[in-house]
Amino acid sequence: MSDDDAKASSHYRIAQASFTAPRPEPALYLVATPIGNLGDITLRALELIAGADRLACEDTRVTAKLLQRFGIERRATAYHEHNAEEAGDALLADLEAGRSVALVSDAGTPLVSDPGFRLVGAAIERGIPVVPVPGASALLSALQVSGLPSDAFFFAGFLPQKQGARRARLEELARIPGTLIVYEAPHRIAESLADMAAVIGGDRKAAVSRELTKAYETTYRGTLAALATEFAEAERVRGEIVVCVAPAPVAEASAPADADAILRGLLAEMKPAQAAQEAARLTGLPRRDLYRRALDFKSAG
Repeated sequence: MSDDDAKASSHYRIAQASFTAPRPEPALYLVATPIGNLGDITLRALELIAGADRLACEDTRVTAKLLQRFGIERRATAYHEHNAEEAGDALLADLEAGRSVALVSDAGTPLVSDPGFRLVGAAIERGIPVVPVPGASALLSALQVSGLPSDAFFFAGFLPQKQGARRARLEELARIPGTLIVYEAPHRIAESLADMAAVIGGDRKAAVSRELTKAYETTYRGTLAALATEFAEAERVRGEIVVCVAPAPVAEASAPADADAILRGLLAEMKPAQAAQEAARLTGLPRRDLYRRALDFKSAG
């Protein structure tokens, strides 16, 4: 990009006022963008989006709406999971040539359930400065309004689409010592909540937020079982969704000896698979481990 090109793209507008963005130092800037309400953009983000030598984004059509809103006239380079190698090499070449690159996501913070990890890793390996430009984040916004503990939390991204893999992943996450946060597609939310209720526990408190910062922003709160029923009965669910699940009470954790006693008692009335599932609910221990113990007890007679 020539100096003339950089100057031509360095203006942005807020309401009726026009501003000239300073040209940033050479670096890879990870610029957070609004998750819905475009008014949530930061001044620093506008300066970098307008002033950087190169603007890279996941979807140029989505970013175009942001550029239009703030009067930024410039081209954006598509960088997504399908062209990451080719587009990433071009961006790295610009960075190594001493240019600045602003990387934005479709919404929220780059690299959070979003392409960019490989580009950042490659930049670090080459000694290129990587600069975070904080802003909107769907997972933090959902955690704020969930009413659930926020002193410790674990973000698990999107759950697997197929039920078997999804339940296996939930078993791994069930004992996370903090609030669990996941993203989910609207057409899968009812199934995912049902699986969460079955694997994590139907009485676990949770919150489901949709369309955060937008006109129809809504947060539903209740137990996983109640939320699963509510969404199963909904005619149609729309919008981006974040689910927050409360951590299991500390009192639910049982010592192995106690778990064995519980498991033996259940095996007197249930098959190993059923006993393991019920013991996992009662003790908070992984169902897989309990199932193996159940099979050992059965084989030992």
